[in-house]
Order: sequence, then structure tokens, then C-alpha cells
Amino acid sequence: MGQSPSTAIPSPEPYRRQHSFSSDDDDSIGVGPRDHTSDIPDDCLAMIFHLLTSVDRKRCSVVSKRWLRVDGESRYRLSLQAKSELINRVPSIFTRFHSVTKLALRCDRRSTSINDDALILISLWCGNLTRLKIRGCREITEAGMLGLAKNCKNLKKLSCGSCIFGAKGVYALIEHCNSLEELSIIRLRGVDDDVSTGIVGDGVVSVPSSLKSICLKELVNGRSFEPLIIGAKKLRSLKLIRCLGDWDMMLEAMGKLNPGLVEIHLEKVQVSDLGLRGISKCLKLETLHVVKTPECSDLGIIDVAEKCTMLKKLHIDGWRTNRIGNDALIAVARNCPNLLELVLIAMFPTGLGLEAVVSNCRNLERLALCGVGTVGDAEIEYIATKSLALKKICIKGCPVSNSGIAAFGFGCPNLIKLKVRKCSKVSGEVVEWLRKKRGPFGFNFDFSEVESEALDGSGSDGGGVEESTTVFPHPIVTQVTTLADDAAASSSNNNNNRFSMLRTKFGFLASWNVVACAFRRWSNNDNISGDSF
Repeated sequence: MGQSPSTAIPSPEPYRRQHSFSSDDDDSIGVGPRDHTSDIPDDCLAMIFHLLTSVDRKRCSVVSKRWLRVDGESRYRLSLQAKSELINRVPSIFTRFHSVTKLALRCDRRSTSINDDALILISLWCGNLTRLKIRGCREITEAGMLGLAKNCKNLKKLSCGSCIFGAKGVYALIEHCNSLEELSIIRLRGVDDDVSTGIVGDGVVSVPSSLKSICLKELVNGRSFEPLIIGAKKLRSLKLIRCLGDWDMMLEAMGKLNPGLVEIHLEKVQVSDLGLRGISKCLKLETLHVVKTPECSDLGIIDVAEKCTMLKKLHIDGWRTNRIGNDALIAVARNCPNLLELVLIAMFPTGLGLEAVVSNCRNLERLALCGVGTVGDAEIEYIATKSLALKKICIKGCPVSNSGIAAFGFGCPNLIKLKVRKCSKVSGEVVEWLRKKRGPFGFNFDFSEVESEALDGSGSDGGGVEESTTVFPHPIVTQVTTLADDAAASSSNNNNNRFSMLRTKFGFLASWNVVACAFRRWSNNDNISGDSF
């Protein structure tokens, strides 16, 4: 494990003066025809380099001494393998790349990482560092973080994960970096039981007023950062993901002191309706994720909906506890008319709740229904009829058939993307019909046909799923507004007649692909956030 620095770390200035590139150096390697690129100013050449991939930039850097110099001076982002031997190469690396402001240090589990001495040496060479990511550096301790903070006071973004230091190392950095804006802490292994007495004092720390985003993920000692969250008066984004401990009291205190929060993400943490009541004090809240928090119920969501009327994005994963349903959705529909995105996973709302959202949230653009066993053809047909602003929809693991999906052939005039996955009653036949019906609209249909073997597995989305994506081309000559006008002006009687005809037309198709609707238990990786939109 890393030790605190015991020897004097050399200053980078003498090394830079000794090895700096001179503008009088011979530009070309070898003798040959005239280099016409010499007429290009350095700034223009640097802009060209920025358009290249990392591999191409490396190749260009060996063309001439000038290209090597311009490449080094224009590199602002650098990623290094943070193995222990890196300390011997630090001077040569940062003599060339002395303009780096964004640095990533990564070390794999099988290697020995850099220690405190190496980190402090890097901080001496990168005094202008604004972004730093540290992953798997298990030899860095609180002493190294303190040295980093003293030398890189302009740091704005810090992300550290799988390191051995604990909360004291983070607090030491916060104390010296007054410009810090974003902080991400993932799987820190250090446990600081006495952090409250050693640093926090009365429970409130001196937090930079610039701190706007905090993400805590997979922490055993996550509650050591409660004073940091409460003390960040201008915090706008908070994410708590798989962190141990009861967070209700912290969320209540945060709601009183940080009313300006606009984004909160809670996933697999111990939070109840008391915590959601504290969140409801954040009147400017726009994004809320309540994912796999079994102690949360309709009451907590109702508190948030009634007070946070500016809500635009709501993600709820009920984890099949059946504690969040129609009452919560109706409250959201009544109080949050500006809702743009709604994701419902492993819940059991009936058509009453969905109809309320679709009818009152007229600006809804993105909708995802995943593992919602109570959503069938009737609910999908209602959504297709009433959601005139809907642009993207994902239906996954729901008892929907071809007739329900075919309803999008008449409704949702602004729809540009439709995903249907793991719906056993939906077959590929509806794709051709939708292509003919919605061809003029550039319609993207992502269809996954589930075989019976796939339902027997218990993994992620991979096994037994055969996906095909069909992009419907734009028309050559068409009246695009016709379908939108018809959908907006058509009466409910006409729509019922249309959907009755669809049920007759596509009823026989559903029987071709009859698979038992046995929903698998949702795995940890079965997340819709990056899969739907």
C-alpha cells in the first residue's frame, strides 16, 4: 500500500527547460521535397488533429518535429495506465503533453498501481488540471489526495473508484479545491468511522459553493458523505446508487437546506416515503428516478407530485412490490402537466392511471412500459389515440399483441421510434403492415422476437433473443399532415371502429407465435434507462 511521500519530489520546471522543443528545430525528418504543410499555422494544424482518432494522431506525431510539438501542445485530454512504473515516465510524458487539463488514471486489479509519490508528482506537472478520473489505484492514500489538492486547486471534476482511501481523502481534496463542481465516488474501500469527529465537527462541512453534482455509488460507508450533501447549498444533482444505510433523515435535511435540486436519482437504497417527503421540498425538481426502493409507496410519490409541479422526467421501478400504482400516476397527471418522459418498470397500474397521464400530460414525448403485466392492447390503443406529442415509446415484456401494436398505424402522428421487446404475442407480420401504413413518417421499429427457450433463462437480455430493426423511409410525395390531422380530429367512435377492425385483421397473426407469458425475474442489468431512448 502506498506510503506518504518521504523524499523531496523534483520540480518539473528544470526538466521542461532542458527538454523543451525549439521553434528553430529542423521540421522535417530527413531530406526531401518541400513540406507544404509548413504554411499551415499551428492553430489550424491543431484543429485538424482534433478531428482525428487517437491512433491517427499518434501516426501524425511522427511525421515531423513540428507535428510532434503541435500534437503535444494541443492535447488537453490524456488517459494513462496508472501502474507503479509510471512514476519513472511522468517527466517525459508531461514535458510533451504539458497542456493537459483532463486526465484519467486507470490500473487493473492484477497490477500494482501508482502510489502517493507518483500522484503528487503528476499533480506538480499538471497544475492546470480541471478534470481527474482515478480508477483502481489501490496504493493511493489520504496523503496522496491531500498533495493532489494542494497542487491542483483549479480542479472542477473528480471521479474516483475502487481506491483504498476513504471519506477523509475526499474531504481533504474538497477543503482545498474551491472550484469543484462535480464529484463522483464509486466503490471506495476505505472506511472512516471517525470522519464526523475528525473533519465534520457539528455535522456541517465547509463545501465549495461551486459544487453542483454529487454521485455516490456502491459505497459501504456512503453515509460518511451526508454532511457533504447537506452542506452543498447550491447542489443541483444527487445520485445515490446501491449505497448502504438509511437515507431518510439525510433527504429530509437536504430538502430543507438545498431547495434548488433539479435531479435526484435513488436506486437500490434504503429510502421510504419519509425520504420522498423530504425530496418534495425541492420545488424546482425536474428529474426523479425511484428505482428498486421497496419501502416507497404511492404516498411518497404523491407528496412529490403535489409539490414538485415542474417535474419533467419520472422513472419508477416498482420491483414488483405493487406499492406504487394508479394513485401515484393520477397524482402525477394532475399536478405535473409539463411531464416529458415517463418510465414505468415492474409495476401493475391499470388503464385508469395510464389514461390520466396520457390525457393530462399533453407534452409527453417519451414513454417506456417494461414488465407491466396490466398493460394490454386496450391501454396501448388508448395511448396511440390520445398521445399526439409522443415521439418515442418502448414496450417490453407486456401482454400486448399485434392488434395493439398496429394501433400506432393510425395514432401518434409525431412518433419516430417504436421499440417492442420480449412481447411474446407480437410477431414480425405487424412490421410490414406498419411499414405500409407509416412509411411516409420515417418510422423506426425495433422488434425482438422471443423464442420459447429465452423465457426459461434467468440472465440479461442476451440469450435466445433475435433482434431486427426496420427503418421506414421518408416519402417521395405525400401529405404528411393528413395523419396528424385525422388523429387529432377523429372521434372516439371512429377509433373504436378502426381498432375493432385491427383486432379482426391481426387476431390470426397472434396465434402464430403463442408463447407462455412467463415473465422472468428482472436481473440487476435489466435497466431501461439506456435501452429505450
